[in-house]
Amino acid sequence: MNPPLRSQKDLEAVIEGLKDGTIDIIATDHAPHHFDEKNVEFEKAANGIVGFETALALSYTGLVEKGHLSFQQMIEKLTVNPAKMLKIDKGTLEEGKTADLILVDFDNEYKVDVSKFVSKGKNSPFDGFKVKGRVMMTIVGGKFVYEC
Repeated sequence: MNPPLRSQKDLEAVIEGLKDGTIDIIATDHAPHHFDEKNVEFEKAANGIVGFETALALSYTGLVEKGHLSFQQMIEKLTVNPAKMLKIDKGTLEEGKTADLILVDFDNEYKVDVSKFVSKGKNSPFDGFKVKGRVMMTIVGGKFVYEC
């Protein structure tokens, strides 16, 4: 969100970069700023938005559903490629690997509701957006940490 995408042309350039491989990672810095840090004059406001709770559904809805990326490309840009860049042994589902998994219902359409975020931050420009792809369960290190 810094610098922000200000125009349709900016957005289209990012989508083209994702499509042609110039951009190989979809990530969020997940900036869960408290309301008081955001509810100030623009120049004084902390940069960033809560992104962790919406990244998958927004990527699926805005990129896969609209035909910009295949499902496989989206998954690689969200998991495999970031793990490779960070040089960590994650991002794939293989025997003997750490069980970091999510169960997603890609037919589940819902409206983003920041009041239901688990994060301490509730600042998202996507509040009220209709998306598909609700995370139903999260497993980290083989332990259940979230269930919808």
